[in-house]
Amino acid sequence: MEESQSSKTSKRPLQLRDTNQTDLSAWRKKGRTDPENSVLDHQPPNDQKNDNEQDSLKEAFRYFEEVQDRVSLKNSILQKHLTTVESVALQRGLPPEGFNVLLNVALSGKFGDAVNTRILKSLVPASVVPEDSVVSSLLFLKWLITVFDFIDHKEQLNALYGFFFSFLQEEKMCPFVCHLLYLLTRKENVKPFRVRRLLDLQAKMGTQSYLQALLSLYKLFCPELVTITLPRKMKAYFRDPGGPWKAAINTVRQRNQENTQVSRPLFLGTAQPQSQKRKWNTQISIPASSTDKNNFEEDREKKCVDLYSTNESFPVEQLQTFSQLLQNIHRLEFPSQMGSVLTNPLLLHYMNCFKDESVDLRLYYWMEQTLQQECTWCVVDNSQYEEEFKNFLETVYKTECFLQEGFSSCEEFLYKSLPLWDGFCCRSQILRFVSWIPLRSSSEIKSHLYNPLAQLFFTSSLYFKCSVLESLKELLQNWLNCQVTHLDSESDSEVHSSNTTLSGLVNMVAELIRFVGWISTVALRLESNHTFLLHFILDFYETVCDMYLRYDLPLLIMPPPGVFYAVLLGMDSVNLNQLCYIMHRYRTNLVTAKENELSKKKTLQFKFSNQTYQEYNKYLTAMVGCLWTSNVFQKDTHPQGIAMDDELLKKTAVPDFKNSFNIVCHPALMSYAFFYLQQAFPDNTTVDFSLIKGKEWNRYLEYLYLKGLKGLKVFIESSVNRISQASHSKSENV
Repeated sequence: MEESQSSKTSKRPLQLRDTNQTDLSAWRKKGRTDPENSVLDHQPPNDQKNDNEQDSLKEAFRYFEEVQDRVSLKNSILQKHLTTVESVALQRGLPPEGFNVLLNVALSGKFGDAVNTRILKSLVPASVVPEDSVVSSLLFLKWLITVFDFIDHKEQLNALYGFFFSFLQEEKMCPFVCHLLYLLTRKENVKPFRVRRLLDLQAKMGTQSYLQALLSLYKLFCPELVTITLPRKMKAYFRDPGGPWKAAINTVRQRNQENTQVSRPLFLGTAQPQSQKRKWNTQISIPASSTDKNNFEEDREKKCVDLYSTNESFPVEQLQTFSQLLQNIHRLEFPSQMGSVLTNPLLLHYMNCFKDESVDLRLYYWMEQTLQQECTWCVVDNSQYEEEFKNFLETVYKTECFLQEGFSSCEEFLYKSLPLWDGFCCRSQILRFVSWIPLRSSSEIKSHLYNPLAQLFFTSSLYFKCSVLESLKELLQNWLNCQVTHLDSESDSEVHSSNTTLSGLVNMVAELIRFVGWISTVALRLESNHTFLLHFILDFYETVCDMYLRYDLPLLIMPPPGVFYAVLLGMDSVNLNQLCYIMHRYRTNLVTAKENELSKKKTLQFKFSNQTYQEYNKYLTAMVGCLWTSNVFQKDTHPQGIAMDDELLKKTAVPDFKNSFNIVCHPALMSYAFFYLQQAFPDNTTVDFSLIKGKEWNRYLEYLYLKGLKGLKVFIESSVNRISQASHSKSENV
């Protein structure tokens, strides 16, 4: 134990077998860190070459560690070892123990700028980056931000918060210092003098996104210290500092993943490896909560008595059970890598229970950066990572489902990427994102979502059209569920936002329904009233017709004529049955709304317009005229209906045209009538539909009900009977 501690504090020659470091031979075997397992049962054919590379790398590290005097760039030995380091770094990445050596020599001034630059560009980690390496290289901010998620422990790094903060005065370094501080900031780091310093810098430098990002985080932690008004969201807080390292890291990790049989999706922390059946993204690593495993075990032993102390923060790395979450929920310390929240159910429970804006802001930043940088159709040369990007999007979508709330970063990603999307890459994942667009969206949703989506919708396949309609139906349901959930929650900040008041919600929902009605009408023309497409359209309107009673939203919008008549005159009995059910639910909702309005028992902020009732009555007249009274061609009063003169109908040469669409002769129900006649009149050799009348008509109705046409049943019982009884004395509508 003493030897282990002294190894951390004193400078000693490089030891490649230290159990706290990754063994070089194990690293050579593609990431195996256990020395006992470093010998494979089957040696690869190029094992001799790998042995030579290992020996050369050991020799290079020893050379850089022991070099004393300033060395010329032309020195052959220097060039040899430098080439070895560069070659191995770009092929498989460097082991952790090499970082201390290379960073120390780069900062020592023993070599010129050209050599130091080559050394720094070779700092590509194969697994993790030792914290000591970071502490010794304070000026390499870009590199530090790039490899931030690889750092195995951050306690000592956070202790240098004040030192990093002092570099804000350097104008060129300020954006990267703010970026690093944003990643490191905890509540205890927010001090009045630091707030004053940031405000002074903003007054001097003007409105800079990186300063506002850090101030926003400070304000969330200590709102009493930051009293100025800041924008809720910025399009981009920080520039990508990846430089030459990011591409090299992705390449190395991709190569290492391909050369290993066991997938290692989470490279840091204490997370357990995933099943081999599911490969995590080798390019888009969702980081685990960073904690050094050895330190975690020591801390757990030391603090086992104070585990539930109310005076200390509780690191999420120690969170193992739901009971621990409940007992420490008020003092959780979230990880620096906010992406780890996506794969931690306990932290997701926390986000569901508490509205912690600091967590939301940091998660928003991380997700916005990741989505924008790794999008396979927005970034050149990213197409090879499509499968990995799909997996990442799937994880984000499952998180949204768990939280029952969409991420604003995903919404912004959709708005930016939809105009560039081909409608094919990651289709199901992108359309699922559409269904979780947050309710707080502004009026810009038309230009940023509806317009690009419509262009793709009209020019894509039938399957794509149906998928879009399904996503928009889920979007509508999520908005309505949000309305029900927050109906009486006056404390929720979102309810009072300008876009999610009741009037704002009504306007947004109405705009969505009209958009779906428009694209549905056009799509039916393009696809020749395809039955499959009609099914998805009716599914959407099955939600619309019940918004007043089921979701307490004072809004009802009838389907457009291009949809209504396509179903009413169509040849599919399932769709016709569903239309009957939808019309029944429209009637139920409208009757209830009219009763509430007349009785004045319930004060209505919004009232349905007479136009809604009139449009429903016209549709009802057309349906009854088709299915029951056989006078649709004479009684249909809708401007886009099917009313025609008898003279014109006679020219069609269709016999008995008046009965062409009743429940017996309707193209969608004729097969039922045929089999009913075979059952009711087995001796008849000819099919005579005129036999179904009088009492036989009622028996035929019961036959239809037994065949599962429940929508037709509730429609006839609620509307047709009532109108047919009144038809002898001038029927009146609802």
